[in-house]
Amino acid sequence: MSVLEMKVPSPGESITEVEIATWLVKDGDYVEKDQPIAEVDSDKATLELPAEESGIITLKAEEGDVVQVGQVVCLIDRDAAKPAGSAAPAAEAPKQEEAPKVAEPAKQEAPKPAAQPVAATQTYATGAPSPAAKKILDEKGIDASQVSGSGRDGRISKSDAELAAVPAFGGNPISATGF
Repeated sequence: MSVLEMKVPSPGESITEVEIATWLVKDGDYVEKDQPIAEVDSDKATLELPAEESGIITLKAEEGDVVQVGQVVCLIDRDAAKPAGSAAPAAEAPKQEEAPKVAEPAKQEAPKPAAQPVAATQTYATGAPSPAAKKILDEKGIDASQVSGSGRDGRISKSDAELAAVPAFGGNPISATGF
């Protein structure tokens, strides 16, 4: 059995610990190499943690845990066979590619049902953007109160900010024509 220990990489020279903001996979899921498996928050940024190898993942840290850089956060069993029902990750990728063709309100409605159970508890993070999301919102001139967060405890994630930054069909015709 060949098991890879995934350790938290250093997001910067002065950062010694990060918080596991969100696991993007569940314990026992089959993951593909380079598939995003978690979002981690540091003092300076929110980063995605990609799988280093393909295999069955075993999580060793919980969402909200503060972990040291270099600490093992999950294991990936490289010898595990890809399950027959693992078409779900492959099916998710085309949905993401097709989504921009659909009107934007439909795309924003998808995260809301998942956000409501998470946002049931009101915390300081509810409605607050992560550092990466704040930068995107500031660049696009979008107020954080206009975006609903799908992250942990209702926090506005990078993907929430990117979705909010995409103009809806029928947007500003001047920028669309280049004049």
